[in-house]
Amino acid sequence: MPPRPRVPLVLCSGIARTGALAALLLRASPGTAVVHHDLRDIGSGVVRRRILLRGRDELTPLELAHGCVNCTLREDLLPLLRRLARMPQVDRIVVRLDEAMEPEPVSWAIRNVLVGDRPVSDDVELEAVFTVLDCATWLADVTGDDLLAERGLQGSPEDERTLAQVALSQAESADVLVLAGAAPDAWCAARSSAVLDRVAPSVPRVELARTDAAGLFAAIPADARRGEVTDLHGALLRGAPPLHPDCGIELLRFTAQRPFHPERLHEAIDLLLDGVVRTRGRAWVASQPDVAFWIESAGGGLGIGHAGPWLASPEGPDWAEVSPERRTLASLRWDPVHGDRAQELVIVTDQAAPAEIESALQAALLTDAELAEGEAAWRGYPDPFGDWHEDPCEETEEPDRHANAANQKDETL
Repeated sequence: MPPRPRVPLVLCSGIARTGALAALLLRASPGTAVVHHDLRDIGSGVVRRRILLRGRDELTPLELAHGCVNCTLREDLLPLLRRLARMPQVDRIVVRLDEAMEPEPVSWAIRNVLVGDRPVSDDVELEAVFTVLDCATWLADVTGDDLLAERGLQGSPEDERTLAQVALSQAESADVLVLAGAAPDAWCAARSSAVLDRVAPSVPRVELARTDAAGLFAAIPADARRGEVTDLHGALLRGAPPLHPDCGIELLRFTAQRPFHPERLHEAIDLLLDGVVRTRGRAWVASQPDVAFWIESAGGGLGIGHAGPWLASPEGPDWAEVSPERRTLASLRWDPVHGDRAQELVIVTDQAAPAEIESALQAALLTDAELAEGEAAWRGYPDPFGDWHEDPCEETEEPDRHANAANQKDETL
């Protein structure tokens, strides 16, 4: 008897209104199972799991040892997905993610965390990531400074992410953006569209009130990511975002092939937190020349972490071990001395002046005289980025690519 095909899996994410989307998908097929983990009491070590399947509504409180999103995934969601996938009455699984959960780490865990001796991706196939945007509040959420904790939405007691960080990550991870409700006015709608054109330019948008499950699945593009984890050394611009200003929203791409001075970069970083919607990219810091820094900001929250060694580093990976995209990008900018080391940041601005940000970043680069001193001198520069913090949950298996430095916020799974 041939093995049963993998069961399609859909992730539904968003800060609000994900329940309406999950209900739409549930009604489309009697064999759809909807899973939702409510993290509102995770600070007390309790998660409430709800399963909807064939008219049954099962609510189960779970006590988790560490009380974090990582534990919820590892201890309950992943084993549950395997059990559901093996039930003959289940032909699709919909995971309605908690507001604090971002799709990309969940998809990483599905493909990489072992349950028994195999990952759950042996049993399920990630069909799509749908992200719901509440048009009435989304723009305020991604341009504001509110912490998840201030909204009662944190994924763990130590969760210091901003609402903007999570809402933008959810939008960027989507295969289809599902627009719910209406913007307060035409200006807000136009500005929201301008932001989405720059952070998720290739992602189709459908209106929740005017679609059905068939319409949602039909909207998935042929080149959809389907939960593919971001290559931190890959292209930063997906699709074709407009480069002209629109409703005060602009996109700045900063590139350079000389390193940042660590102290001057640390001072310049403040400009990425005021009037900036989103920053993402790689940085080459003189005091740590062998490792790429990953910089990501949104809504007053900033994450800085290691993105692994450069190809040209002594401990760098072999070319055959990295993605074709990374090999291509490295080849295009390869320097005979410094290899693939380079600066590349993509910054979406709102009220900030792109020219001012670019000028500050240029000033943070090494001068000609500093460049001539060489690597041995650079490594001795005072380095405010020297201390890195581990994930608060020691049990987690996901590599931590974001870490704290002074005045910066950490990201949870």
